[in-house]
Amino acid sequence: MDRLNLTMLTDFYELTMANGYFNSGLKDKIAYFDMFFRRVPDNGGYAIMAGVEQLIEYLENLKFTDEDIEYLRGKKIFSEGFLEYLKNFKFSCDVWAMPEGTPIFPNEPVVTVRGPVIQAQFIETMLLLTINHQSLIATKANRIVRAAQGRAVMEFGSRRAQGYDGAIYGARAAYIGGCAGTACTIVEREFGIPAMGTMAHSWVQMFPSELEAFRTYANMYPDNCVLLVDTYDVLKSGVPNAIKVFNEVLIPKGYRPRGIRIDSGDITYLSKQARKMLDEAGFPDCQIVASNSLDEFIIRDILVQGARVDSFGVGERLITSRSEPVFGGVYKLVAIEDNGRIIPKIKISENVEKITNPAFKQVWRFFDRESGKAIADLLTLHDEVINENEPYELFDPDHTWKRKTVRNYTAKKLLVRIFDKGVCVYKSPTLKEIQEYCKAQTELLWDEVTRFENPHRYYVDLSKPLWDIKDKLLKEYSELKNIEK
Repeated sequence: MDRLNLTMLTDFYELTMANGYFNSGLKDKIAYFDMFFRRVPDNGGYAIMAGVEQLIEYLENLKFTDEDIEYLRGKKIFSEGFLEYLKNFKFSCDVWAMPEGTPIFPNEPVVTVRGPVIQAQFIETMLLLTINHQSLIATKANRIVRAAQGRAVMEFGSRRAQGYDGAIYGARAAYIGGCAGTACTIVEREFGIPAMGTMAHSWVQMFPSELEAFRTYANMYPDNCVLLVDTYDVLKSGVPNAIKVFNEVLIPKGYRPRGIRIDSGDITYLSKQARKMLDEAGFPDCQIVASNSLDEFIIRDILVQGARVDSFGVGERLITSRSEPVFGGVYKLVAIEDNGRIIPKIKISENVEKITNPAFKQVWRFFDRESGKAIADLLTLHDEVINENEPYELFDPDHTWKRKTVRNYTAKKLLVRIFDKGVCVYKSPTLKEIQEYCKAQTELLWDEVTRFENPHRYYVDLSKPLWDIKDKLLKEYSELKNIEK
């Protein structure tokens, strides 16, 4: 991203509003915005936070070029004073975000931005684009990896991604979600994610026979020989020819075969038969890799049916999150400052689920000290303190009679400061550390929350002070409506 100026990758209304703020004397007005989402993709129990590192890169490189200014001048709707402001633009906001790899839930802020309203508003498009895309793919990958039950999953989707950024950053997000590697070479160069792959069907077709194709490949790559066995017939041709080459080429050189790959047909049946053939031939250590339009449900089902698969290559249904290709993150104003005082703001809608949680907030995750499992998340005002030595009453903000007093718990703040007055103060972990963190944090969720169908609802509650503010704003709006009538 630092090699590409993406400043103008923004919705045009961000610029018309910015021009309006500038010429209305509001350019220095301090505003608070939250990014949150309303529903987990695939009706899942949780999502995975991803994309923070790319958001940091974007914010650190935010500047308007002379070409940008001239383009905007040509629109003939922006004042010269505003264009001069953009020419000298310097990002100066505070930003908080949940670390990448964190399990996240609907209606809690995953990013909070505080700063001059022009700046805080302007970054909406890229912030949402970055976090929405990578969180979507990380979430899908995490589901697929869990379905594989400890078997490695490789991301194979570059050629089906929505554009090259979708391929590159999708592979990054898939790794955060738990994938072991990618088929995309540039991703290894850029991020250190292992690039994996052997041959396509065209390799087999290029030779006079399948046997000759296998033999040539084995001679070239004896220490990493994985043969694609379904070009013609898996059980009558592919596996027998693979076994022959293993015995003729690899064994005499002192190598063991790494595996075979099945890319079509009934994976359950073929893998069972192939496993039997390989074992009988003396290759119980030869792994079976399966690919071919897989997702978490297919993988789960074939394993239930007894498929003898050691690892999976998953392409289009992962890199595009084909079953639900949108992560519905939104970015809403939640407060402004007036003479240093924070004034909460709320968006009200006839659609109840679109009513926002106002104010400058912090998110806490409560963990049971005995099991270590996550109990619930709590939204509080930013300066509230949780005393872990005292019982705490959680209540459902929509159904306030649903209450639970927790004891013997720990409470962890989830939003961490990323930028302080425009300066990045956060050191991004390595991608491997993020992946390990994601795995560890996911394991702290109850199985009832992580199941694929009808997962248990994980509660995101409001503290009493925050709930009181929201209730007051809703009542004020209701009274105002009655007056207007």
